[in-house]
Amino acid sequence: MITSLFHMFRAARVGFVLAREGALALVEPSVLPPVMRGLIRLGRLIERRGAGTSATRLAAALTRLGPSYVKFGQFLATRPDVVGMKIASDLSALQDRMPPFPMSQARAAIEAAHNAPLETIFAEFGEPVAAASIAQVHRARLKDGSQVAVKVLRPGIRDRFHRDLAAMRFGAEIAERRSAEARRLRFSGVVETLARSVTMEMDLRLEAAALSEFAENTKGDTDFRVPEPDWQLTAREMLVDEWIDGVRLSDIEGLRAAGHDLPELGRNVIQSFLKHAIRDGFFHADMHPGNLFVDAQGRLVAVDGGIMGRLGLKERRFLAEILLGFITRDYRRVAEVHFEAGYVPGHHAVEDFAQAIRAVGEPIHDRSADQISMAKVLTLLFEITGMFDMATRTELVMLQKTMVVVEGVARTLDPHLDMWTTAEPVVRDWITQNLGPLGRIQEAGRGAHSLLFSLARLPETIGRAERVLGQLEDASRNGFALDERSIQAVGRAEAQRNRWGNWALWVIAALIAYAVLG
Repeated sequence: MITSLFHMFRAARVGFVLAREGALALVEPSVLPPVMRGLIRLGRLIERRGAGTSATRLAAALTRLGPSYVKFGQFLATRPDVVGMKIASDLSALQDRMPPFPMSQARAAIEAAHNAPLETIFAEFGEPVAAASIAQVHRARLKDGSQVAVKVLRPGIRDRFHRDLAAMRFGAEIAERRSAEARRLRFSGVVETLARSVTMEMDLRLEAAALSEFAENTKGDTDFRVPEPDWQLTAREMLVDEWIDGVRLSDIEGLRAAGHDLPELGRNVIQSFLKHAIRDGFFHADMHPGNLFVDAQGRLVAVDGGIMGRLGLKERRFLAEILLGFITRDYRRVAEVHFEAGYVPGHHAVEDFAQAIRAVGEPIHDRSADQISMAKVLTLLFEITGMFDMATRTELVMLQKTMVVVEGVARTLDPHLDMWTTAEPVVRDWITQNLGPLGRIQEAGRGAHSLLFSLARLPETIGRAERVLGQLEDASRNGFALDERSIQAVGRAEAQRNRWGNWALWVIAALIAYAVLG
């Protein structure tokens, strides 16, 4: 009970800040139940004057709520299927920039991690050069003279995130109880995905592992590289890796002055991302220009491995065939791949889905990047997912959103770049290697290995099956019994859930009314 009250008051605070900053103006009241429409109207009464445009209102509210909500906003920018393309577009501009914490706290974290004075670890240790919601970065020099980047976790950030995530879970559960659309979009799954992502981000050894794996995957690429971590100095609270001397991809004039070929860099951005996603199944999911550099050799360098995406072999095949289908305008094949992957329920017709996919694909062909609105393409795609009862696939949505960011980065380098023509060599090469004769042989080998493994465990499987069948036979004869205490507990839990759901709405309404009248 106390925990539920705590979550409700935190939710009420969030609602108040959103209302005060004018973010409720982004909500369409007509799709809400009457009670919620009334709350939105009350919330609009306390909206401060000069709240700004829709592009700044939500960002301002999330920034005011603190680091957890800034990170949540950035995560929602990758989920236009949940918040809509307009809000996702606004959130994509949300900057994860926080005031740096004091050098004394950074020093204390480093010394605690290594149980030694900072001066025995680094020859030089500079002021922070960047500060975000989870950590900040310092430039330092090792005893051997090499320059390194030192990422230090923000003090107390774990406890803050855990409290805020608990409130987010509470809100998602209430939404899913009352909305079928919330259940389809898996609000709770969205929060859990954020929780897993943040948990990994807050252990900097895991980010080091991601960078190490990324570097291993790309070691044969001549036009792309990743700074490798220093495992001897990296700990849970700090990450040490190579300092990158290069030109940020956002510095167009700097790139020109350094003599780099901008259209070639644009091509490299797109093809590198597709290689990582399709070839390796492991891609950088935060490829904004601030995380991309060009070194003196003209190679693209990606930093900050805090947000990475993974695709299994099934998803990589799905992606490759989908892209090739769009490139070749084979919309029937695109539709079939969706059904084969199990993404579209079988009660829909392949022909109907192919027709819907054609509506997405045809407008973007034979047009350069500056003539294509990828936002409109994604909006139509997400409308189609709802129309055909497709459950949200988090990894595919993150991939789609990252593709839009990558395409935008490439467009700043070459406004006339054609994404589809640029993507085709990477897609065809992977399909030839993995879905051609050699790929079929490899797939057959994997299937034979799985079959042998299953045969080896057959006796154990049969034994478990016999036990389960025996239990089912007993249950069919005697029924599934619940003792009186279990029945009473179920009844109490159901009644309490209904009471708290109603109380949550009234408490939020009362707090907003108090803010207006008090």
